Amino acid sequence: MARPKPWAVDDELWAVVEPLLPKVERRTRHPGGERHPDRLVFQGILFVLHTGIAWEHLPQELGFGSGMTCWRRLAEWTEAEVWPRLRRPGRGRGRHEALLAELRGANVLDFSRAAVDGSHPGVKGGSKTGRSPADRGMTGSKHHLITDATGIPLAVALTGGNRNDVTQPIPLLHAVPSVRGKRGRPRRRPDVVLGDRGYDHDKYRRLVRCLGVKPLIARRGTEHGSGLGTQRWVVERAFAHLDWFRRLRIRWEIRDDIHEAFLTLGCALICWRRLAAVQRRHS
Repeated sequence: MARPKPWAVDDELWAVVEPLLPKVERRTRHPGGERHPDRLVFQGILFVLHTGIAWEHLPQELGFGSGMTCWRRLAEWTEAEVWPRLRRPGRGRGRHEALLAELRGANVLDFSRAAVDGSHPGVKGGSKTGRSPADRGMTGSKHHLITDATGIPLAVALTGGNRNDVTQPIPLLHAVPSVRGKRGRPRRRPDVVLGDRGYDHDKYRRLVRCLGVKPLIARRGTEHGSGLGTQRWVVERAFAHLDWFRRLRIRWEIRDDIHEAFLTLGCALICWRRLAAVQRRHS
């Protein structure tokens, strides 16, 4: 039996996504052509995300609609804040919105510690760019990621390449949503946050502690072998998983919100696949 393509949208995933999409009523006057089915367009978006193909080169024979149709629908759904709600609980929505909550309910999400890191994708444009001090002064963007102790993405951010990593743990910690899934109060803050030497600054250690989180950050000038790498590797693996989505390896989008949509969607798909794997083991 052939494995399904990674951009194929099965019934279970579509049951998660469809309720989040805005409903568009067809105009009674001058209705125009029939709107291409959302499910096929979503598959077209995933095809571009996975393959990195240019929108205008999206193969018409796949039936996903034109590349411009998929781009417009992605922009429309991004403005409706669909992608963050794939991972966060929302008002009046079903349980499938809260992928992180389901992972926590399945005892997969581990808030005992978190890890932060940043990466430099290649870049073709956009306002959130800047000259990187660590990459021969080349203009670029940076992805900043915080994961739980198992490598599940909790929050992600896009900045210019000139933004120092040390400034990002606080915004990332604030971006972690309140996660339900168990009885009692929702969980939002990890107990500990791990970082490499790029996050070594006493000012930001104090700010992290003010959030009730213990910073474990390697000191500059000290020998390697602190042992943090045996726990921090999970965030590097999460970046490797994001690199499976070829559209994220190079930033082609001029619009920040479209690239951030791809970035958030990639994190949501990692959560979804982890949840699906857990459900398969228990079925």
